[in-house]
Amino acid sequence: MTLSRIAMTGMLALALAGCSQRGEIDPTGGVVAVRSACPVAAIPAQTGDITLFSAPGRTDAAAIDVVANITDLRSTCSEGEQFYSEATFTVNARRSDASTARQVTLPYFAAVVRGGNAVVAKRIGQVVLDFPAGQYRASATAKAGSYVDKAAATLPADIQRKITQKRKAGDEDAAIDPFAQPDVRAALQRTSFELLVGFNLTQDQLRYNATR
Repeated sequence: MTLSRIAMTGMLALALAGCSQRGEIDPTGGVVAVRSACPVAAIPAQTGDITLFSAPGRTDAAAIDVVANITDLRSTCSEGEQFYSEATFTVNARRSDASTARQVTLPYFAAVVRGGNAVVAKRIGQVVLDFPAGQYRASATAKAGSYVDKAAATLPADIQRKITQKRKAGDEDAAIDPFAQPDVRAALQRTSFELLVGFNLTQDQLRYNATR
């Protein structure tokens, strides 16, 4: 299941806010920008958990084999010639049969998304969970990283000036919200990037998450 397919079916709503945010009013008459150019890590809706079944075609509770979810997603950003974001997360899993030791490998994706819906890069990773005999639960940590060109993620100087310029009462543009202007909104969307992390689900797994 590709992330672009998820977007087409409306499943690309973010679980966390993106990095473009509305600014705060400066008492001196400007707008204080709170936007960060660094990509923010997020989990797309319906991709933060996965359910494995003991038999093909079954989705009833009695056939649930392993359930896992992604939690504790954190990200850092470093700046050089490019912005590098690294996300770390934990996968917690629970199985139904703990009679023997078992190893379960689950695939996850890390995708760089521009403007909320354009996938510009995607990688697949794997997280390995080890269940000792007699243990129903297991946890593992994993990480994902992304590079974003600094110029692509930086607002043009003229747009930055338009957002932060001082405005005085009585001026023609004093009552105009700079974030409502089409060119500003387009620039904010064009320079906004997210690092999306989730389980690399099949169509059936995604459908199960969306309809259960």
